[in-house]
Amino acid sequence: MSLKHFSSTLVALLLMAPLVVSAEPVNINTADASALAKALNGIGPAKAKAIVSYREKNGPFKTADQLAMVEGISQKLIDRNRGDIRLGSDKGNDKAAAPDKASAAPSNPAPAKPAKPAA
Repeated sequence: MSLKHFSSTLVALLLMAPLVVSAEPVNINTADASALAKALNGIGPAKAKAIVSYREKNGPFKTADQLAMVEGISQKLIDRNRGDIRLGSDKGNDKAAAPDKASAAPSNPAPAKPAKPAA
């Protein structure tokens, strides 16, 4: 391999490195604009400020999907960052991607009633 080809490959790999690095999860209800911009892929300072402004005006987000109500935030952008979005406490057990408990199947369903014998 020539030195020129090696250099081109190395530069390409270095340019892609930031795309592979995973950010820390961020609580969209408590983080400031700087933390949002740093933690969420595709969210720059302007969109981060818009998130904070929307939150201050309308209250905390109940779901990650509500971010789509912020101008400039698309559902695709939310889906790309879903794993890093938190809503409640910073304990890490309240991921935005977790399904709603009310829609989940019960963990101990009631046993089926036995069929009545034919008369």
